[in-house]
Amino acid sequence: MPKPKKRGSNHQRGAGGQPRNVQPFSDEDASIETMSHCSGFSDPASFTEDGPEVDEEATQEDLEYKLKGFIDLTLDKSAKTRQAALESLKSTFSSKILYEFIMERRMTLTDSIERCIKKGKSDEQCAAAGLACLLCVQMGSGIESEEIFKTLGPVLKKIVCDGTASIQARQACATCLGICCFIVTDDITELYSTMECLENIFTKAYQRDRDTNGVSSTHNTVLHISALLAWTLLLTICPMNEVKKKIEMHLHKLPSLLSCDDLNMRIAAGETLALLFELARETDADFFYEDMELLTEKLRALATDGNKHRAKVDKRKQRSVFRDVLRAVEERDFPTEMVKFGPERMYIDCWVKKQTYDTFKEILGSGMQYHLQSNDFLRNVFELGPPVMLDAATLKTMKISRFERHLCNSAAFKARTKARSKCRDKRADVGEFF
Repeated sequence: MPKPKKRGSNHQRGAGGQPRNVQPFSDEDASIETMSHCSGFSDPASFTEDGPEVDEEATQEDLEYKLKGFIDLTLDKSAKTRQAALESLKSTFSSKILYEFIMERRMTLTDSIERCIKKGKSDEQCAAAGLACLLCVQMGSGIESEEIFKTLGPVLKKIVCDGTASIQARQACATCLGICCFIVTDDITELYSTMECLENIFTKAYQRDRDTNGVSSTHNTVLHISALLAWTLLLTICPMNEVKKKIEMHLHKLPSLLSCDDLNMRIAAGETLALLFELARETDADFFYEDMELLTEKLRALATDGNKHRAKVDKRKQRSVFRDVLRAVEERDFPTEMVKFGPERMYIDCWVKKQTYDTFKEILGSGMQYHLQSNDFLRNVFELGPPVMLDAATLKTMKISRFERHLCNSAAFKARTKARSKCRDKRADVGEFF
């Protein structure tokens, strides 16, 4: 006998019969419903890896159609709709190369970003600043990108220096300002102006210990960190005479930030110090730092920190970073890292390259490998040459099926379990380990 239908089942279930939560929303946010038909493109994981072959041209047309809808929604009256559209555009720009599509709509996108940064609230401003970074990464260094930066640069500087704006918005705009300037500007005056703007922010952290009002600096620390890292990125493309000036100005003040309560600030200060020492020794082989003994003592203490009031994860991360920083300062050494993407390999063998890679990895996230393979600008930055072209047959031989990957993982899991069980077996003779 067939089961009777439950009342309201048509309203409580979505496509495919899957249950979904239904929440009330205001009339203002009703327009966000128009985005439901294309939300799949906001998540790169929505594309199946081993699925059947599809018509790439039709898929590209469908993607572009939906992206046009997102761009239109960045001008919607609802703040939630605008923010959702910005986040969807960010997700797509970080996982795909869309140069021609963006080239045709760069002014529309720039106007939308400018409007969202000027009139939006904190979350919307952060999303718009992140999209501005990805827009410049997609466009690369050229006249079109310079036009984008000329429009957005003054707006970003205004937010960064605005004490009444939210810390999160100022932090996102500081990062965006540094990255966009790194990508597009060939004007040395604009470069110095941007660095000065960022300096005015993070140098306030130097005065923390002398704060007579007893006000905690934790509130502004995230802003100081973002400004310091953005400034450090721009320092890597400065002329050598300007690098010398900046080193003389900041090398004696930065060690004070190593005593900050915030772990991320200590790490940012330590990595910046390592980079400054690397640049100083490149400009002058006989470079000498007067307070080297005191600095190495601080770095060694952080590299071996065992304070119980700090979390184990934080201590492990701090010790790992400051061991490398100490080696850079004392021994002029850098632990080479290898990054794999597709059939290619890239070696990170200096602090300048590490700072650049970490910055773009933070912006692109999981799309970093794809952009390293296909993005001409990033390949020029890391001196990778033109993109490697592989035919379909080669790609098919390189690709491992999901079943084969499962077998490899299962074998590795069993081997790892057997190796660990020998040490974990309570019946094992403890004396043999001594």
